Amino acid sequence: MSPRTRELIYLVLVGVAVAAAYSTMYIAQSKVLDYGSLAWGGVFFALLLVAHLATRRFVPLGDPYLLPAAGLLCGLGVTEIQRLTPDLSGRQTAWLVIGMIAFIGVLAGLRDHHVLEQYQYLIGAGGVLALIITVSPLGHEVNGSQLWINFGPVNIQPGEFAKLAIVIFLAGYLAANREVLGRGVSMRHLGPIALFWGASLALLVLMNDFGTSLLFYGTFLLMLYVATARAWYLGAGGLAFAAGSYFVYHAAAHVHQRFDIWLDPFKDERGAGYQLVQGLFALADGGLFGRGLGQAFLVGANGNTLIPDAQTDFIFAALADELGWVGAVGVLLIYVVVAWRGYAIAAQAQDGFSKLLAFGLATTFALQSLIIVGGVVRLLPLTGQTLPFVSYGGSSVLANFLLIGILLVISHNTYAAPALRARADVRAQGEAGRKAVRT
Repeated sequence: MSPRTRELIYLVLVGVAVAAAYSTMYIAQSKVLDYGSLAWGGVFFALLLVAHLATRRFVPLGDPYLLPAAGLLCGLGVTEIQRLTPDLSGRQTAWLVIGMIAFIGVLAGLRDHHVLEQYQYLIGAGGVLALIITVSPLGHEVNGSQLWINFGPVNIQPGEFAKLAIVIFLAGYLAANREVLGRGVSMRHLGPIALFWGASLALLVLMNDFGTSLLFYGTFLLMLYVATARAWYLGAGGLAFAAGSYFVYHAAAHVHQRFDIWLDPFKDERGAGYQLVQGLFALADGGLFGRGLGQAFLVGANGNTLIPDAQTDFIFAALADELGWVGAVGVLLIYVVVAWRGYAIAAQAQDGFSKLLAFGLATTFALQSLIIVGGVVRLLPLTGQTLPFVSYGGSSVLANFLLIGILLVISHNTYAAPALRARADVRAQGEAGRKAVRT
């Protein structure tokens, strides 16, 4: 069975599952099943089919699991957003369409991902510039963090795209200098990468976005370790992280408060700890199998969600309330599939840049998922990160579709290269045979 046929089978199953979930939620809320809810399922499956046709055309040898996993997460996300904040579900669907278009654009336009390596410095500088614009007067502050740029009715979060740019730069630079850095600490070669990384972290601190700072830091350390195989970098980085966390805890009131909430959310359960406390109640209320889609008590009579920002920061808690711990673990397993396939693509890649790029993208995706879920279940302090593909947010959906697209291109090129070499050898042998006949 070809990769694309396998992908199509999974996409059909995803389409049926999402349509059933959306209809179940709609019936629980409205007590009727109308054509509108069924039509949404049809539109969603049509989007998946268009994306599949693009993968069949441009990356026929690409990984068959990434697109179905991303589609299933998107479908669950839109379903739960419709449940929590119906006014936002239309916007999320629109961003899903835009994300699919961007995904197809990556497949069609980035036929050889090594082009990114040639422009690594320009791409990295673009990521830093995006963060600079965010902290400029053009930036817009929400909930104490300056993360957004407004373009009329549309809000863009540049940090979501900056993380991709920084990973591309790190992959290119580390691939070129891995041997030197692997022999020991060389400030001449470590300097440029430390400068880019340090500038990014400093800007994120100015933005008061410590969740993305943690994401950047973790991705940088793990990519550096994989490139050099020197545990010294991990040890030194861990000590630097501990020292930095101690300093930020005492210097930044916003971070201080989040740590205090994490340690004892019930100390101020009606105030600063209210969101986390309500999220914990939702996790407990769902039990093993959940209340059922559309049936948990998540929205008050006034239309407001009982968990503040449930559609963004705490959508995992809402899903756990309705699907139970069994369903919540199932959602986590979908994230594991995406990360697993990303790491598998990295392991199978034939060159250093491809390996590091796939590893960095998979690590970014995995760490972001871990950070937000860890905050919801109180394993980590809250950071305000979005849950990839599920939480409400157009920038996040768009950036993660770009990420999946790049991984598929790397996967396809990894398998296509031997086939192309084999065809070239056959053509060369045929040409040699024809010359021998003529002589």
